Amino acid sequence: MCRLYGFHASAPTRVECSLVHAQNALMVQSRRDAEGKDHLHGWGVATYTDHVPHVERQAWAAYHGEHFRNAAARIHSRTVLAHVRRATIGVPALNNTHPFAEGRWTLVHNGTLEGFDRIRQKMLAAMSFRHRAAIAGDTDSEHVFRLILTLHDEEPHRAIVETLRLGVRRVLDWCAEAAPGVQIGLNLILTDGDTVVGTRWGRTLHTLTREGISPCPICGAPHAHDQTERPYRSIEVASEPLTEEPWREVPERSIYTITPDVELAIEPL
Repeated sequence: MCRLYGFHASAPTRVECSLVHAQNALMVQSRRDAEGKDHLHGWGVATYTDHVPHVERQAWAAYHGEHFRNAAARIHSRTVLAHVRRATIGVPALNNTHPFAEGRWTLVHNGTLEGFDRIRQKMLAAMSFRHRAAIAGDTDSEHVFRLILTLHDEEPHRAIVETLRLGVRRVLDWCAEAAPGVQIGLNLILTDGDTVVGTRWGRTLHTLTREGISPCPICGAPHAHDQTERPYRSIEVASEPLTEEPWREVPERSIYTITPDVELAIEPL
């Protein structure tokens, strides 16, 4: 059980309010989410500059000290992933803290693969040696990440959303065989900084689209500068609505893409 956040925009943008200052900012959720649960076993943020991800992670609660606040205040990026962790599989440790990263790719996960101990060997056997050897922690999330990257390496020209679909369906089938009738949580966000793809399966998920640059309803200042090439557009994805704006619920058992042009497409998974 965790809480995740994804952001993609047509221009570099500050997301400090979404992460720290909003009514239900990610830092607020780290202390207490809508279900009354805390997420104090780690936090992480991935941002992109010139197509290169920068990942900052800590294995303590986002609301402890100033580290998460300071990290959020530095963000000025077109693409952002963020995560606060409530440990279910894997002890609280830096190697088990999201986002996971490899090359241009970063991933965050909300949920638990019930029966993971019974499907782990199948997952490892389906991975390339490189990705199997690169696993540093013991979470189900990192294993899913490495499985998806293996599938991407096998067919690098296949659309990444189809690779994600293939990997998720394989994991779902394995879980159904190992733990029949048990609900799993497999909300994922995966990005290379240009395209964002993700799933909703078994956990809550919402999205918000903004058109044009306007003052932030939280701090009163605009979070991006005017662009002459095209109108500004941004899309946020979060486990829970962060503000009082009209967030849209992502359908259960769905897969989605946010394109480089910041268009959102949602399909059944």
